[in-house]
Amino acid sequence: MAMVNHYIPQIVEITNITQETTGERAVKTFRVAFKDKDVQMKYKPGQTCMVSVFGKGESMFAISSSPTKGYIEFSVQRMGRVTEKLHQLQIGDELGIRGPYGNGFPVEEWKGKNIYFIAGGVGMAPVRSVMNYVVDNRKDYGELHLIYGARSSRDLSYKAEIDALEQGGAIDVRRTIDVEEPGWLPIDNKNPELAKFDPSCRKFTGFVATTVSAMKCSPDNALAVICGPPIMIKTSIASLAKLGWSDGQIYTTLENKMKCGIGKCGRCNIGGVYVCIDGPVFTYAQVKKMLNDQ
Repeated sequence: MAMVNHYIPQIVEITNITQETTGERAVKTFRVAFKDKDVQMKYKPGQTCMVSVFGKGESMFAISSSPTKGYIEFSVQRMGRVTEKLHQLQIGDELGIRGPYGNGFPVEEWKGKNIYFIAGGVGMAPVRSVMNYVVDNRKDYGELHLIYGARSSRDLSYKAEIDALEQGGAIDVRRTIDVEEPGWLPIDNKNPELAKFDPSCRKFTGFVATTVSAMKCSPDNALAVICGPPIMIKTSIASLAKLGWSDGQIYTTLENKMKCGIGKCGRCNIGGVYVCIDGPVFTYAQVKKMLNDQ
């Protein structure tokens, strides 16, 4: 039997590029198609793929598209050698992809639940995958809420897509930004639980965790998916805890440095847990246990 080399990527062609944000935190979404039409990648929301930029290296990215869409997308913030080169590529250029890796979100276990999607910055990428999956299977789930924040309105990705979901009534959307802008309602970051506002308000100035507190997100028959910068995840979990949420109701993704993707290099391990295999999706209860076992 021939040995399979798990490090050899499949060749894909870039078929579409969407400029999500510009400036120093520029984000682009790349849609790709396999050059070999017989190759397919079946994946779950929350899984990742290793992307090779030939001559520059490879990096692990969350798959930001839902498997219900019939295509593969990943969203990349420009911040290093590989991502800088990625942002220079054009439609028709080739990349390498291997994967999918990881466990994905347990969407079958969530049926009938109310779901709060909570994201910050480019952390919206993995949230987008599972959010769109749930929306595309809307009848299987309860109330859907999205709280999405960034430094400014310019740094919010997927604007048109999220607008369409909100206007179509698929999901309740609240956006929040760190800096004051006209038309965005300020919320006191020190006392968010005292905030009073018209229920129709959808745009706030305040941290993501502040908006979570101000909205008084209910833990009844609910779960939360939180992805974003570490400080945003930490403070948002603290806000949920004050509202009565248990650790097992909260899901997040870990982004430890991953080099091989198959549990061989040990770059992403936390004790006996390998994020590339056992994650990147964990409940907060699992994360706490991993940290306590160190």
